[in-house]
Amino acid sequence: MFKKLDNPEKSMVHSRAKANILLFIFEFLSLSLAMIFNIENLTNIDFYTYIAILIVTLLVSFLVDKFTKSDNILLLIVNMLFSIGVAIIYRLDPKLGRRQLQFYLAGVVLFFLTYFILKSFKFWDKLILFYAGVSIVLFILTLVFGTYLGGAKNWIVIKNIITIQPSEFIKVPLAFFIASFYANFNKISLKPFGRYFMNFIIYVFIGFLFLQKDLGTALIFFGTLIVSQFVYEKDRRLIFINMFFMIIGSIVAYFLFGHVRIRVSTWLDPWSDINVTGYQITQALFATASGGLFGTGIGLGHPDYVPVAESDFIFSAICEEMGIFMGIGVVLLFMILVYRALKISLTQQVKFYSVLAFCIGVLFALQTLIILGGVLKIIPLTGVTLPFISQGGSSMLAGFILLGCLQYCGEEVNIGGSKNVK
Repeated sequence: MFKKLDNPEKSMVHSRAKANILLFIFEFLSLSLAMIFNIENLTNIDFYTYIAILIVTLLVSFLVDKFTKSDNILLLIVNMLFSIGVAIIYRLDPKLGRRQLQFYLAGVVLFFLTYFILKSFKFWDKLILFYAGVSIVLFILTLVFGTYLGGAKNWIVIKNIITIQPSEFIKVPLAFFIASFYANFNKISLKPFGRYFMNFIIYVFIGFLFLQKDLGTALIFFGTLIVSQFVYEKDRRLIFINMFFMIIGSIVAYFLFGHVRIRVSTWLDPWSDINVTGYQITQALFATASGGLFGTGIGLGHPDYVPVAESDFIFSAICEEMGIFMGIGVVLLFMILVYRALKISLTQQVKFYSVLAFCIGVLFALQTLIILGGVLKIIPLTGVTLPFISQGGSSMLAGFILLGCLQYCGEEVNIGGSKNVK
């Protein structure tokens, strides 16, 4: 009379298998289109890298299921985002697309390394001074050896071959620092001015970013500080104080830095100087609008008219050639990624890993909001990347490190006998 209910674990395995198959088909189609429209520029390296990516995509999901106790939806989301981004990058510049594929392979390796390193040691909540020290050392190295690119001294160039953006990697110790502070808050608050220790250190970070003129990253750090305090801080005055200083800092930056004034004036009225300062943002808006709902098709648009379309303005290129629907899909994928991070944080029993998951989710959310807001002319443009989509090795590798941390935070929910986040 009644049907026997399926085994929940068996149903979950079938669901994951279907998701993996759909992801493989999506990535196969995305990469194949990118290759087809650049057939005249293809090399043997491109072909072998293409095959390697497809194999790695299948293996990664299998390895996540086999070696971790957390689910693999985080990596599925990121693989979707990556395949959308690399298809556009390859269409714009095969050389950059090839490099992006290589960065992805390196990122997957870092993902698993991060996961197993976190799993092997259990003292991560006791290294608060270490996280602060590593961040400050990276900032000093950037100031000493850094090179100005795009108005900010936030790149280290090694022999004109390797370029590293340390501020992307500093997001990792930043998240660990905040998590350590709140995990040990009762102990730290007993020390003189202990309650303000996190504020002081992050203000030092922001001071370094001001010296580097990297105001986009400074906004992300400030936002992460304020949002984490909104959730975990009992003294609500600190939130308003930090918001006040963020506003003051923005005003000071406007008068100190010429490129900030140009970006603000361009944001307010890009049409007044459309051929010079307003050219980039107006071309991006034209590209976004010209794609319509379904896009012109990969290779049939003109995203190359937008300067730096493969990095800062890749969302415009996606909307032009893949349509507004794909742009909405990208936003929804980021929303799911952040939602999963927050869900892991809420379900997590260990305070350190709970705060860490929350901070990682906030970092992804703020970075996405800031760059999308700039591209769509909602806020002044800042030079940050769209995670896992924009061209850039530092952003890709740092993103996979944070994702590995988040994957382990989801597994740590098992402590005390509770179930995984599903």
